[in-house]
Amino acid sequence: MISADVRRSIEVDLHIKTNNTEHRTSEISEDELIVRRGQPFTLSLNLTQPFNPDLYPLTITALTGEHPAEHLGTLSYMSIPDGVQRSPSAKAVWKMELHKNSSPLLGNLTLSITPPADAPIGDYRLSMKHQNEEALLATLSVLFNPWCPDDWVFLPDEVERQEYVMNEQGIIYKGSGNYISPMIWDFGQFEKNMVKICMKILDKNRKHLIDPVDDVSARCNPIYVSRVVSAMINSQDDSGVLVGRWSGSFWDGFLPTHWSGSHAILERWFNRFCQPVKYGQCWVFAGVMCSVMRLLGIPCRVITNFQSAHDSNQNLIIDVYHADYGVRERPSTDSIWNYHVWVEAWMRRPDLTKDGKYDGWQVLDPTPQEKSNGLYCCGPASVKAILNGETHLKYDVPFVYAEVNADCVDWLVKADGSKVNILSDTKRVGHSISTKSVGSNKRMDITDSYKQREGSEKERAVFKYAKNRLHNRGESEETETSGSISPLPRVSMRFDEVSKPMNGKDVHLNLVLHSESKVARLLSVNITVQGTRYNGSPVVSIQTEMKQETLQPGRDLFIPILIPFSVYRQHMHEYDSMKVSAIVTDINSPDNTYLAEDDVVLVDPPVSITVIGQARLNSEVNGQLVFQNPVNEMLKDCTLTISGSGLLREEIQCRLPDMKPNIQIRANFFFVPYKIGQKTLVVNIDCSTFRNIKSSYTVNVLP
Repeated sequence: MISADVRRSIEVDLHIKTNNTEHRTSEISEDELIVRRGQPFTLSLNLTQPFNPDLYPLTITALTGEHPAEHLGTLSYMSIPDGVQRSPSAKAVWKMELHKNSSPLLGNLTLSITPPADAPIGDYRLSMKHQNEEALLATLSVLFNPWCPDDWVFLPDEVERQEYVMNEQGIIYKGSGNYISPMIWDFGQFEKNMVKICMKILDKNRKHLIDPVDDVSARCNPIYVSRVVSAMINSQDDSGVLVGRWSGSFWDGFLPTHWSGSHAILERWFNRFCQPVKYGQCWVFAGVMCSVMRLLGIPCRVITNFQSAHDSNQNLIIDVYHADYGVRERPSTDSIWNYHVWVEAWMRRPDLTKDGKYDGWQVLDPTPQEKSNGLYCCGPASVKAILNGETHLKYDVPFVYAEVNADCVDWLVKADGSKVNILSDTKRVGHSISTKSVGSNKRMDITDSYKQREGSEKERAVFKYAKNRLHNRGESEETETSGSISPLPRVSMRFDEVSKPMNGKDVHLNLVLHSESKVARLLSVNITVQGTRYNGSPVVSIQTEMKQETLQPGRDLFIPILIPFSVYRQHMHEYDSMKVSAIVTDINSPDNTYLAEDDVVLVDPPVSITVIGQARLNSEVNGQLVFQNPVNEMLKDCTLTISGSGLLREEIQCRLPDMKPNIQIRANFFFVPYKIGQKTLVVNIDCSTFRNIKSSYTVNVLP
């Protein structure tokens, strides 16, 4: 029992400012001790009596979690001199040394204490015993250490550590392969209460609730911790952070497009007794997970895969159904998303092989799609294993491999229920896999780290190998139930933009047909336009057009497609993607059917932001935004949201007046920066016609 009188009699200096600076945690807090494992920190004691280590050794105990034990690595004893009796099975042993500048005869001791590089991360208590004195010295948080070569998350390059651990701002790519658009995301991993929030996330996971002792012990392992975080960012089967929703009403929460950063979501979850926040979709899940991982000390980056497959049965084949004219759409359990967003985390994988073959970037996906060992989580899956088709390796390599490299089989469903295989495509899935570049806002294409070059013999060989490792499950589940296609020359098809597709304007496209046939061909052309969610699922039919055209041999046939704003406006209020499909059938040889598709992503009207004057720490700054209503209708229910870590401690939300057609508005706002350096200001305009238009501005805050 430690008495209050004894505790008060011993003076303790935790050197929080110095320790946190040396451990690169001063951005998190200047009031709480936060250290990284595998690196010493300094602590000073002023005892009430002289220190004679030969007669009365000093013993310090470090412990974390419930029922700590040495063999679990959650309890460790240190002493000066180092003669403390430890369990033979002790793990994660802490070390302590006496600094030379100590004055033992005066009882003034300066201690260097090192949590081991394999210590469980989390909140610790340090207590001491010396002669008849006992005291609780400190509470502290221990994080992973990507600067420590002995830590499994060690990242050798300092520039990459600054990007993937320390950078609070990032970019998430959205859109489609033809329309890649960057979106600023404020990770805010060093904002208020982030350590408490992230530790609460770990404590709320299902395994901790069942077996807290084993769970805390396992937090020494970034593989385990990353799976826990992946499961806890979604709330599908626990008290996780976010509720996912891809359809229906969002009235009782926020549209996923509302969010511009992680901290507002995490703080809302924490302050509301860990009730899941409504709502998120894949980029929101990934952005929030990246924030948590960076705070914990695991290098992490956000990845976008365009034309991303969801293979529900692990056969590496995506069956896609297209309805013939007048035939009802047939649903499929497989799908191809315009894009899907996950994260990569950097760590060693000794659980896969001891030679380090699979060390490095690992895919983790917090979006709830399929269960992994009974929970909605995904990964870590080694990117190197995905590249080489090692679909037998854990965790969830087959699912991620299919996301980037599944084959597609397109079926035309006839009125009598029969199906015609109109296209088998080995190249459709997995394009422009993107992440933010290190040290700049440029897009970095990392497709080659996930898959062999499309069309190469190596790519087909790896696909065959991956399929075989899945016990020959790699076949389409469908069979063709109508006649085979006659060997006429193919009709090549493509869509060309006439102008950039802007939200609020008419969309103009051309369908271009070409054939090397020797004779003219009479074609039936069925053009459909559907409003779609970004995950590929159709929302509504916008327009359908059926026509006959004659394709002359060796000549291009241009078919104009007009999608008026007045037609798509009411359907696209909460969606920004349209799928334009053309099914072309040779009328004289109807078994010859061809398909072309184009995902049209509407570009939002621009918002201009400026900051007037120089921004300085703790001084009010004036910002201004300019927005012009681009459509011939009144914009109603307009709101403005402003955020940015280091610039505003809380989001600013305010209503804007209704905007008359083609009218330009200017809005002034004020904020007081509380951190120096380059920070990102993010504004979001929401209204009756345009949902959550975002823009950003880089603010350089001087001392």
